[in-house]
Amino acid sequence: MKVQEQMELLSRGTLEILPAGGLEEKLKAAAKEGRPLRVKAGFDPTAPDLHLGHTVLIEKLRQFQHCGHTVVFLIGDFTGTIGDPTGKNETRPPLTHDEVLLNAETYKEQVFKILDPKHTEVRFNSEWLGNLTAADLIRIAGKATVARMLERDDFEKRYKGGQSIAIHEFLYPLVQGYDSVALDADVELGGNDQKFNLLMGRQLQDAYGKPQQVILTMPLLEGLDGVNKMSKSLDNYVGVAEPAKEQFGKLMSISDDLMYKYYELLTDIDLDEVKAMHPMEAKKRLAATIVERFHGEGAGETARNGFEAQFARNEIPDDVPDVTLESENGLLWIIRALTQSGMTSSNGEAIRMVKQNALSIDGEKVVDKDYQLKPGGPYLLKLGKRKFINLTVS
Repeated sequence: MKVQEQMELLSRGTLEILPAGGLEEKLKAAAKEGRPLRVKAGFDPTAPDLHLGHTVLIEKLRQFQHCGHTVVFLIGDFTGTIGDPTGKNETRPPLTHDEVLLNAETYKEQVFKILDPKHTEVRFNSEWLGNLTAADLIRIAGKATVARMLERDDFEKRYKGGQSIAIHEFLYPLVQGYDSVALDADVELGGNDQKFNLLMGRQLQDAYGKPQQVILTMPLLEGLDGVNKMSKSLDNYVGVAEPAKEQFGKLMSISDDLMYKYYELLTDIDLDEVKAMHPMEAKKRLAATIVERFHGEGAGETARNGFEAQFARNEIPDDVPDVTLESENGLLWIIRALTQSGMTSSNGEAIRMVKQNALSIDGEKVVDKDYQLKPGGPYLLKLGKRKFINLTVS
């Protein structure tokens, strides 16, 4: 691809490219020298399962691969045991090394649904950080000042608020920056909350007499609610490993405005083409595209057909699970039924869903949280748009 074509693709959806004009210069130099750029992104495997929010960076890495460059997928097995407090107002508890390695294996399995493994270097930063002596680490620490560290937003807030900052937390951006030195990174990607750490990579490369990397920052992806960052704790996520039917249904629930952002950050599809489509058709195409990526060819069309059969034509799916629960004193409280059947994760969630008019039994809405089911059935319970069970009360 020509440099200008690469720039159009690689700058899509980015928040910042620093320094200004730096990426274009790197691309021109790589073309002139006939070599690919080394493009790095680091991931601390603090949880074993990825969601679409995590894949914003991975999608950008895939675009660099499409342009012919080498991706270094860096797993922070060393830094993950330190605990990065980014975005937090308190120290994040570190993981054990065994926990990090276990999560890393799951990460690798999932990221290769997006990245081409033939053009990906998977590296662990323990390769170099684990061999540093105390003297080596002190020399790295000598490349930065306390004043510089306190420029980092979360450190500054905690310092001014009288909250503790452990010395080892200052080491996190330093060792992350040193990763770029060890890997001779030309480009590093990160979320906008990682900007300080990415810039530290440039600072350390310069201190060690190496060419400075260009950094690209990407926005954080809002979850299904369109307000908060995608997060499992907020239950507003689409998991990479979730069933195709669940992924499709969740994506069909997002707003039109959020849909366009998902297109921009998670696909290469032309945005003018998307905006020319009817919003419902565009949303179905997005959902099918995401499902296809993680479940293989044909999965998107199958999920779309199932969705249209279930919702557009108001049909009940063929695979509704059968559940039997015991009554107490001749009755079964609907909240306990929802929780024990697995339709909700807690009584609190069940009560919220009922109050939000999300429950129907045999086609009739139920809004009374104290509703009781009599022995018998099966009753067809529908919760929200996607959850069904055939419930028998014994």
